[in-house]
Amino acid sequence: MDASTQTAHKPYIDLNRLAEIRRKAIAQGVSVIQLLEEDGGFDPDELMQQLGLLMRMPVLEMKTIHAMQPAFDILPFSEAMTHECVLFRRDQDYLLATSNPFSGKLRAWAEERVDRAMEWYLVHPADLSAFFSQQEKNMLAMDQVMSASESDKVQSGVEDLSLKSINEGTSQVVRLVHSTLYDAHKSQASDIHLEMAPGSLSIKYRIDGVLTSIGVIQGTDLAEQVISRIKVMSELDIAERRIPQDGRFKISIQGREIDFRVSIMPSIFGEDAVLRILDRQALSDHIEGLTLNQLGFSAAAIASVRRLSSEPYGMLLVTGPTGSGKTTSLYAAISEVNKGSDKIITIEDPIEYQLPGVLQIPVNEKKGLTFARGLRSILRHDPDKIMVGEIRDAETAQIAIQAALTGHLVFTTVHANNVFDVIGRFSHMGVDPYSFVSALNGIVAQRLVRLLCSHCAVDERPDDEVITESGIPVAEAEHYRFRSGKGCGQCRGSGYRGRNAIAEILLLNDEIRELIVAQEPIRRIKEAARNNGTRFLREAALDMVRQGLTSLEEANRVTIVA
Repeated sequence: MDASTQTAHKPYIDLNRLAEIRRKAIAQGVSVIQLLEEDGGFDPDELMQQLGLLMRMPVLEMKTIHAMQPAFDILPFSEAMTHECVLFRRDQDYLLATSNPFSGKLRAWAEERVDRAMEWYLVHPADLSAFFSQQEKNMLAMDQVMSASESDKVQSGVEDLSLKSINEGTSQVVRLVHSTLYDAHKSQASDIHLEMAPGSLSIKYRIDGVLTSIGVIQGTDLAEQVISRIKVMSELDIAERRIPQDGRFKISIQGREIDFRVSIMPSIFGEDAVLRILDRQALSDHIEGLTLNQLGFSAAAIASVRRLSSEPYGMLLVTGPTGSGKTTSLYAAISEVNKGSDKIITIEDPIEYQLPGVLQIPVNEKKGLTFARGLRSILRHDPDKIMVGEIRDAETAQIAIQAALTGHLVFTTVHANNVFDVIGRFSHMGVDPYSFVSALNGIVAQRLVRLLCSHCAVDERPDDEVITESGIPVAEAEHYRFRSGKGCGQCRGSGYRGRNAIAEILLLNDEIRELIVAQEPIRRIKEAARNNGTRFLREAALDMVRQGLTSLEEANRVTIVA
């Protein structure tokens, strides 16, 4: 048999046959290439060559793919897996390899997502799958190497900070940075802010939720060197000053390892830096044996939260701005109900401290582990109680609601100003109101209010005008113990030391559920909530003023005057 006869007997694809195969593939929910191989009798290599000619796309072989450099910094690994395509760098150009060249949606998405010139290539689905598997193995291996490296670093000794080491620092910049870190930790600050100004650098600590100015470093050169020192400690690019950078580093203070998470942001005067301080040992000591009683809630609020966290199924939502203590409250509630007889799983971003007897999963969006994907996997792990660190999107909201409706107790948080704004947040996400209220047991909105310093607080009545503007009838003012902090060494001159939590709790009943489903005005829902026992955040803050625990000024700072 001659060559021409062999060619005549080879399977052949034309546009008509390809259109027919595409219709069958869509109906059966399989790929076109898979169907051609199964029904057409094609050899994989011959099939790809014919498809490449027909689609006018060059074909990439497996050995070629492994020798190329994927551009995961532009099109991340998780998105590449989801859309079955990979962006590669080739010298100064880019090429996109896909096993599904027939999808118009993919082409439109990729051109919008990548937003740069690229050439399209065809790759066999099996080759693409093998490439993804190899990349995943490489990433896992790298994670293990990095973990081992961090472990070795800890064992060999993290950089130690003490007054002696600070005084013996090798340079002015090193001493300045180390003394700032040491002082911030001793002051129990949660963040350090380094803010550039013309010719200077301002240092501020966030203590008890409020920024406090500590000092100013004069001189542009010295200010820039301080930022560069922070970058070096965080293993960031000191030459890059035009884009934001994120990093982290560890130091040891008095034998205790402290984590610092660093955010560098370009500004009109140079670069600003914010360092989040995370003392895991202190947090663990705080969390161990943590109960709702320790957070400062009123007795009525504690009883309501305990009731919600003891339900057999449904959803407990905690809301409030960043830094309002939502996660700590959920940890306290979970710690109280964790008797060892239930499977409790959490998914968080990040996990700041560990709960004994609880499976905690960190979100890793770079690897494709989002809240939604992790939550789906959790539901297959036979949990009784689930904590979702934050509901950020409609997909996560839908899965969390379905979990609550199918016999699980779901603890979660969402960003909103009060319990009634949560309704609008979920409505904006497109969540079905009936499913939402059916799953929801209650909402807790909370704030952290600073306590007056016990060493320098004195009785001091504000002017009647201030009292009236704060929504307190002058006739009732005599029942309040108005106090203010003068400032002393114990509170670093702020007049406050420590914080308590206040809460606004909405317990759902049939009337409130019907009002939400009917999309009645918030005014009517508030009336029904008050009749059902809800006390608003403003009332809780004024109760603290009445008891002399905080100042009227602090209550006005944290809550809105009704």
